[in-house]
Amino acid sequence: MNRRDEIQNLNEAMREASNKRLYERYLAVRLYLEGHTFTEIGTLLNRAYQTISRYWTTYRKNGLEGLELDHSPGKPVKLTDVQLDELANTVEKKQPADVGFEAHYTWTLQLIADWIEREFKQRYTQKGVSKLLQRLGFSYTKATYTLANASAEEQEEFRTNTFPALKKQLLEGEIDHLLFEDEAMIRAYQALQYNWFRKGQQRKIITTGKHEGAKLFAAINYETGHITHREEEQCDVNAFLRFLGDILEEYPEGKIFMVLDNSRIHHASQLKPFLDKHKRLHLVFLPKYSPKLNLTEGLWKWVRQDVINNVYFKKFYRIRLHVSKFMKRLNASPQKVIDRLLVRL
Repeated sequence: MNRRDEIQNLNEAMREASNKRLYERYLAVRLYLEGHTFTEIGTLLNRAYQTISRYWTTYRKNGLEGLELDHSPGKPVKLTDVQLDELANTVEKKQPADVGFEAHYTWTLQLIADWIEREFKQRYTQKGVSKLLQRLGFSYTKATYTLANASAEEQEEFRTNTFPALKKQLLEGEIDHLLFEDEAMIRAYQALQYNWFRKGQQRKIITTGKHEGAKLFAAINYETGHITHREEEQCDVNAFLRFLGDILEEYPEGKIFMVLDNSRIHHASQLKPFLDKHKRLHLVFLPKYSPKLNLTEGLWKWVRQDVINNVYFKKFYRIRLHVSKFMKRLNASPQKVIDRLLVRL
């Protein structure tokens, strides 16, 4: 049979196929006959190189009948403890490309099923693989970013030594006010977020596409939950100095320790005369690249969720008004601030 006839037979088989996987096998073989490589076909069908190769080998040996789906073998044979350990270690520590699945860098259920069949000669469905992974302690979760230059040792030092020492000083009266400070940019054109909508009636948020914004400074009192905030047009050292003036007015007496990140404005030389003049104000710097250790970071997420996201503000000053009202509402219920933001450390 020549190649043209083979392709015609495959087209007819594809039209009659009622099973998606069987259709896929026919399609893979047809694409190979048309001149595509196993790698190209695997990328198109989201299958491993070895899977496409196996389809072709089966077809050459047994024809169309060889591609027909086998009857379900029933419950798969259990993998041994050694095999389970190898599976868990492979999924956790390696990418598919590391173990022979060319150009695949994220594990899918089908890739794992193909790997199990290749390594252990045991066939699993995608559902079976999902249950197997759950039993091994895996869950289907989205990856998260972490800053490459962060020092885990320095972060642990802050959690286990620096911060407990600050709390002890606060408890013993050596510190009168312990604050966490941070800055954020609030834009008129904010991100969308998930919300509840009626089916088929997804809310459309009007936007001008402009990127106006205000810079917010905020400090949270670790002991009381009280928030001091300031809005500025620029996030520079002069704005930061004005905010420190607000802090001194907010707390006219007592020693103030303010925990903050390593932003350039926090280390500016212009701060030295101010801090020399107001010796009761002390800055405590977090480890570099450690935003999760700054309790004020959660405040910005709260602001965006409750006030900014999914809302169109025709005039930018309306955002600033809403933010001010939001801060006032939180200061009227400081226990909510403590429960949501200040129990993370």
